[in-house]
Amino acid sequence: MSQLKMYYDETVVPKLKEKFNYTNPMQIPKIQKIVINMGLGEAIHNIKIIDSAVEELKLISGQQPVVTRAKKSIASFKLREGMPIGCMVTLRKKRMYDFLDKLVNVALPRVRDFRGISGKAFDGAGNYSLGVKEQLIFPEIEYDKIDKIKGLNVSIVTTAKSNEEGKELLKLMGMPFKN
Repeated sequence: MSQLKMYYDETVVPKLKEKFNYTNPMQIPKIQKIVINMGLGEAIHNIKIIDSAVEELKLISGQQPVVTRAKKSIASFKLREGMPIGCMVTLRKKRMYDFLDKLVNVALPRVRDFRGISGKAFDGAGNYSLGVKEQLIFPEIEYDKIDKIKGLNVSIVTTAKSNEEGKELLKLMGMPFKN
C-alpha cells in the first residue's frame, strides 16, 4: 500500500469528515484517477517527437502511454484525421498515489521561482488541472537525453461535489496552493 494512501485513510478522511460534516463514509471525496496528457502539435512536421514523448511519459508515470490521434482534419494546420498529435496516460490506485506523491514532494519544488500552484484551476465539479511547462522537473528525465522541452497537463479527477471540497482534499493531500 502506498504511503500517501495510508496518509489519506488515517489523516485526511477524519479531517474532511469533521470539516464538511459527512454522515456516510461514501460521501468523503477521494481521488479517482490522474490523467497525464502531452499534446504535441509539432508532431505534424516531425513524427519522431511522438516516440520520445511516449518514452518520457512512460518514465514519468511508470505506465505505457496511449498515442492520441487527430479527430478531424484542419487544413490551415496541415493536420489530417488520424495523425498522431500527442500521448496520454491514465493512472489509478497505487500508481496514481505514487505519482501524486512524486509530483507534490519532488517535481513541483524543482520548478524555478516556485511559490505554489493556482487554487483557481478547478472545473466546478472538484477536479483540478495543472499545466507543467517542462518535463525536466521529474527526476526520471535526464537532461542530456531529451531532444526538446515538452510540457504536459496533469488532471486530477476526484469524487468531490464542489470546488471547495476538491480543494480541501488536495490541500490535505499536500498540494502546495498559493493563497
